[in-house]
Amino acid sequence: MLKKNIISKAKSLGFDLIGFSPYQVLDSEAANLEEWLNRSYQAGMKYMESNTDKRKNVKEILVNCESVISLGVNYYVDEEFENQIDCGKVSRYAWGRDYHLVVWEKLEELTNYIKLIEPEFESKNYCDTGPVMDKAWAVKAGLGWLGKHTNIINREIGSWFFIANIFTNWKFDEYNNEISDYCGSCTACIDACPTDAIAEEYVVDSNKCISYLTIENKNEIPVEFKGKFENWIFGCDICQDVCPWNKRFAGESSINEFLNLKNKEICFNEIEKMSNRNFKDKYAQTPVLRSKLKGIRRNVEFLKAESKN
Repeated sequence: MLKKNIISKAKSLGFDLIGFSPYQVLDSEAANLEEWLNRSYQAGMKYMESNTDKRKNVKEILVNCESVISLGVNYYVDEEFENQIDCGKVSRYAWGRDYHLVVWEKLEELTNYIKLIEPEFESKNYCDTGPVMDKAWAVKAGLGWLGKHTNIINREIGSWFFIANIFTNWKFDEYNNEISDYCGSCTACIDACPTDAIAEEYVVDSNKCISYLTIENKNEIPVEFKGKFENWIFGCDICQDVCPWNKRFAGESSINEFLNLKNKEICFNEIEKMSNRNFKDKYAQTPVLRSKLKGIRRNVEFLKAESKN
């Protein structure tokens, strides 16, 4: 009965996907992570090297963990870029309000609701906010499979969704099964990546990824990538845009905070004239704030040099 109540409440809050998996140690996933780190594919994201014990075993986070509730929130908006002159493109996930804030509020409401029904329910919530393997748990819960571009793909809505996980002490009578990999022989994402960031199927080299280079990267963008950015100023959606599952099944989000578009494109002259205060005010509670004005200005200079060439 509790499981049915959780599913019903999650749906009412706007979660499009929900699945349940039993606690387990992520041995193979941890081994893959270690290999990925050994190849230095984390680039400058040094935090990925920390807390590997927690990523492998979530009982290091919640000692009495018995289950994981995985959830997905569709953020797709069916809009095209205006491709204005002297403006750069922003990844779809950052067009509206910061998903961390939106999804976190929904997670809090959901777990508070569960605890009213079952006071002994304990939990730790995550939405890309801690040392847990969000994608691995989403796969375990049957939300989808890991695509060759390393995003999770769901057969009903594609890959345009945020992942959240609730780690809990509660045992459920039934759990979801993992689903098959339906990428098949398709290599659309690998073929379309202009910087060859998908080093091999299911493995991304962050050193070459436009999303990393325009957001997490704190250094200058290597000159070797000039002419390859296709005017992306914050993030990149190429591998998802070309995915046949997205082309066929992507449907628009029901979340108002994602439909209120503010950041589809960023114009160069506005950024060049902007103060830090103006930048913080304009991009408050949006993902763009993460790069800071300094980072966006670096991206502007790179794209301007790219267009001149």
